[in-house]
Amino acid sequence: MMFTLRRLGESVPLDNVIATPLFAVNVFAPIEWFLNYVFGPGMDVLADLLGMPMLEYPYMQRAYLAALCIALIGPVVGTFLVHREMAMISDTLAHTAFAGVAVGLFLNSAFSLTLSPLLTAFVVAIVTALLVELLVEHAGAYSDTSLAIVLTGGFAVGSILITATDGGIAVGIDAYLFGSLATVSTESVGILVLMSVLVGTLVTLAYRPLLYVTFDATAARAARLNVRLYKRLMVVLTALVVVSAMQIMGVILVAAMLVVPVAAAAQVAESFKQSILLAILAAEFAAIAGVTLSFVYGIAAGGSIVVAAIAVYAVVLSSRKLGYRLPIVQRFSDRQSKHHRKELEVDGGKRE
Repeated sequence: MMFTLRRLGESVPLDNVIATPLFAVNVFAPIEWFLNYVFGPGMDVLADLLGMPMLEYPYMQRAYLAALCIALIGPVVGTFLVHREMAMISDTLAHTAFAGVAVGLFLNSAFSLTLSPLLTAFVVAIVTALLVELLVEHAGAYSDTSLAIVLTGGFAVGSILITATDGGIAVGIDAYLFGSLATVSTESVGILVLMSVLVGTLVTLAYRPLLYVTFDATAARAARLNVRLYKRLMVVLTALVVVSAMQIMGVILVAAMLVVPVAAAAQVAESFKQSILLAILAAEFAAIAGVTLSFVYGIAAGGSIVVAAIAVYAVVLSSRKLGYRLPIVQRFSDRQSKHHRKELEVDGGKRE
């Protein structure tokens, strides 16, 4: 039996077990209002100013908003992972999320269900994230090996499920593997916006404990922090970011947004907070450039965004090697230096 919800004059099938409950409590209503009356008109004005009609297309507006969200939450979580030397965990969770999507599509095909592949990906990725953290905790020096085993295992399970249906679900899984601008629906954008708020809020509230755990877990334990809890929080947040970004980035490339912008920022940042801010700026630039190039040349959105991010990394690395400081970095550094000088004066110190 097919039930429907009425939303803004259109019929919404109850076949998406993630989006439907959110619609039922009007969680997506503010997001749709923002798209229709704030972001959309703003993009229309920008399209007229720049002479770029593509910015007026609703699906491109959704794609840009989704990419901007990914470029925000990716570096926020990725900065902690990179400085903890756990960058590979994002790639591991991306591949197990692929298995989660395959599970959803397989169950739908084999048992005529209407499960959302995104839901099964969330469940599998979160469970795997907790398992990975457990393995890393007990593997010691062999943590990379544990991650590699889980990564290849997840991809193997996904490939088995695809072939188990004689390739019947291969078409449905392509969008999750490589990403697609055309698949970015209002529901997908809504989930990304909600995840951005959730991840941003949790990282803000737990920023200081996460920072201590990232750089000195032993000292954090001595300070009576629940190190195990905060480590698990970080891997779960990573899983949420990876799954949320799959539909536009693709499973294969989604992990890059947690690592590449952070790597670029780490070349020039003078503090951890500055590293996060610069990584977000690098990611936002890459996201906008990548989505634009994807439309103009008809190429994969995920690949375009990642290549743009790598280009930013190459420019930053080259400028650092040549001894040249980018203007945006110089402004951040000057502001940081003024802040330190003010702190010295308050404490009775002298300027150097």
